[in-house]
Amino acid sequence: MSRIGMPELIVILLAVIILFGPKALPDIARGIGQAIRNFKKALEEPDAGNEKKEDTSSKSSTPDA
Repeated sequence: MSRIGMPELIVILLAVIILFGPKALPDIARGIGQAIRNFKKALEEPDAGNEKKEDTSSKSSTPDA
């Protein structure tokens, strides 16, 4: 397998500019950046959602006196 070189990257960049236009590229890049940030944030806190589920289930299982 060969690696992607500079000529291939230039062709890909030109194809993207032709398809989406130069005005849409900053919006696309911003969306990709936000997606990467959200993904990294989710990787840092993998059990945050599980703790909330455990807290609510433990509160509802204890009888009130």
